[in-house]
This record gives sequence, C-alpha cells and structure tokens, in this order.
Amino acid sequence: MLQIVLLLLGSLPPLAWAYRLITGIPWRPGETLSLCLSLALSALAIFSFVLIRRGRLQWAVRQLMAVVALVVMLSYLGNGFDANRFEHPVQVMWLVIAGLMIGRRALWLMYAWTVLAFAVGVWRDVGAKVPAASSVANFGVDAAISATIFLFVAIVVDRSMSALRESLDAANRRGSELAEANRRLQDEIAERERVQSQLIHAQKVEAVGRLASGVAHDFNHLLGLILGYAERGQRSSDSAEAQKALSGVESAARRASAISQKLLNFSRQDLARAETFDACAALLDMRMPLRQLFDPAVEIDFDLPERPVPIHFDRVHFELMVLNIAANADHAMPDGGSFTIALRHAEEEGALVALDLSDTGHGMGEDVRARVFEPFFTTKPSGQGTGLGLAVVRDLVVNAEGRIEVESRVGEGTVFRIRLPQRAEAA
Repeated sequence: MLQIVLLLLGSLPPLAWAYRLITGIPWRPGETLSLCLSLALSALAIFSFVLIRRGRLQWAVRQLMAVVALVVMLSYLGNGFDANRFEHPVQVMWLVIAGLMIGRRALWLMYAWTVLAFAVGVWRDVGAKVPAASSVANFGVDAAISATIFLFVAIVVDRSMSALRESLDAANRRGSELAEANRRLQDEIAERERVQSQLIHAQKVEAVGRLASGVAHDFNHLLGLILGYAERGQRSSDSAEAQKALSGVESAARRASAISQKLLNFSRQDLARAETFDACAALLDMRMPLRQLFDPAVEIDFDLPERPVPIHFDRVHFELMVLNIAANADHAMPDGGSFTIALRHAEEEGALVALDLSDTGHGMGEDVRARVFEPFFTTKPSGQGTGLGLAVVRDLVVNAEGRIEVESRVGEGTVFRIRLPQRAEAA
C-alpha cells in the first residue's frame, strides 16, 4: 500500500505542476514555495520507494514522516491556514500512514504537529489580514473544526490499530504456544519411540527365552520317542522289529530337525517348503510317534477316508502341527481317555479338507478357549509349556489360506477343527 502511495506522490504532483506551467495559468503569490516543497516531497517519495524495495521499510517511513512534518509546517507558515484547506485530505493520509506503519506514538505526535501547524497557519493569516478571514474568531473556529475532524480520524485509526495489534499479539502468542507444544510433542514422540524400542527389545529377549524353553520342551518329547524306539530295538531279537524301531528313531530325528527349523522361522522368518502330499498317508506314518507321545492309558483312533486326500502344505510342518495339538491333548488326559484324528473331504464347506483332532480330556472354560491361540498364553505350570505351540499351529494354518477353530467345554473334552484348501491330487 505504501509503495503505491509513494509512486503516486512521486509522479502526480510534478505532472500537475507541469500542466500548470504549460497552460499558462496566472501565478499566485506564495506558489513558488509550494512548488519547491511539492517537488521536494515527490523526490523524497521516490527515494523512500527505493528504500522500501531494498528492505529498509522503517527507515523509509520514519524519514518520510519527518520530512512531511517539516513540509506541512513550512507550508502553513508560508501560505497560512486558508491556503492549505485543500491539502487536508493528503494530511489525513499522513496520519493514517503514521498509525499503520510506525505506531500509536507516531500517530499522536503527527496529530499534535498538525494542530500546531493549524495554529501557525491561523497566526499567519491573521498577521497577513486575509479578507476571507479578517477576524481571529473566524480563524479559530475554522482551525478548531479541522482539528476536531482530524481528531476523529486519529481516534478511529488509533483504536483500529490497537485492536489489530492486540489480535496480532494474541495470534503470535498462540503461535508461540503451538510451536512450544509441537516441540514438546516431538520430544514426547521421540521419548515414546525410544521407550517402545526398549520394550520391543525386552519382549524379544523374553520371547527368545520362552521359545528356547518351548524348544527344549518339544525336544524332550522327541528324545522320549527316540529312547523308546531305541529301547524297543534293543529288547527285540526280530530284525523286522528292530528295523521298525530304527525307522521310528529316524522319524523322531526328522521331527527334531523340524523343531530347530521352527526356531529359525521365529528368528529369521524363513519360508516354508510347501508340497502336495496325501494327508491320509502322512497321518498313518504318525501312528508310532503318536503312540510314543501319549500315555499308555490313552487310546488313539484314526477316522480316515479310503481314497487319498491331497493337500498343499509343508509336510514337516503338518506333522509338527498334529504333534503340538496331540501334546496338549495328552496333558488334558492325565488319567487316560481317547484321542481321535478324523480326516475327510468337506465339499459342503467349499472344496476343503477337514481335519478334526478331538480328545476326551478335562476341556477348557470360555475364558481359556478365547485365548488359546494367543502367543505365550498357557495354563500349564512353569517349565512345562510356553504357549507357543497353538499360536504356531494357527499361523501355519492361516498362512496356508485355511482356518482353525476350537470347541471345548469343561469336563467334555476339546475339538480342534482345521480346514485347509483341497488341492488336485499329485501324479
């Protein structure tokens, strides 16, 4: 805004004086002083415009207002109050600029200086005995009216700028508060990330400890199988029976390798090696390991179809999945019972393979059943379980695009229902 005013002030008055000279309008007394002051003010306006363009706003405004104040006083001193009536709109503009660009103090100083210039102009007109205002009273009334009008303008500018500055100060304070709040929030986020990183590290350490305990627990089962096969082979004098015992040792060792692979999967997220195989054949191959796993008082039943049931799965993981559920069933039947493995084609459920593993153990309450697949959740005494087995089973089934559900009631046993996608039979 100020730059536009300065450009107009620097260009229009010289053009007006040039028109006056070209047209030959008679020259009035005192106009030479007005011409000099006007051209000087125009030159100062251009200079101030250049200063503002170079980023020196306050210097340009303050020197401009100082020179304007001097020019106004010289104009009233040289030409009187009556000759400067037509300059009042321009002088009001200087009041507004002083209030907008410098501040409240500059506004009221400019107003006081203008009133003083009015008084000097009245004194000049009375001394020169101007006919249009031959009495001191007429001059005094005119000057008082003009001073009152300027007062109204000064009050409006003062209160408006005070309100704007208060709003600006409030906005600045709010911005500072928001910046400080943002800084605190950033610090809190950084602290939370640091604490979360420490918590995750602690959870990893705890998980590795629990997983190591679980791996040791699973290896104890497999070592029991190996020892049982070895003892059977040592007691048998039949080479065929000894061969079966050696096959059992080999099978248990293979499952031990699968457990170590599970540990690698936990730490490195290794991918399973899926293949298409007959689930019936895989379950029949597990007769001996399951017999070794369960207490002799537990009866194991197989309900398998006569025709093959092909699935696409990691076979080692499939056997480990059955062993995990069987191990939980064994703990649920300390006084004996029955464990049933049922496999069938579930065409009514959409070309799925249905694997149901049920026991007649003590069952689970609703609160335990709801959390049975949570990692590290276990109802076993310390040192006898980690709660990772069923969580791993669920992950294996879900990763194969299947689903697993559990049904259980206290005193009535538990059924794990596994549904896997049925695949075309392998050649």
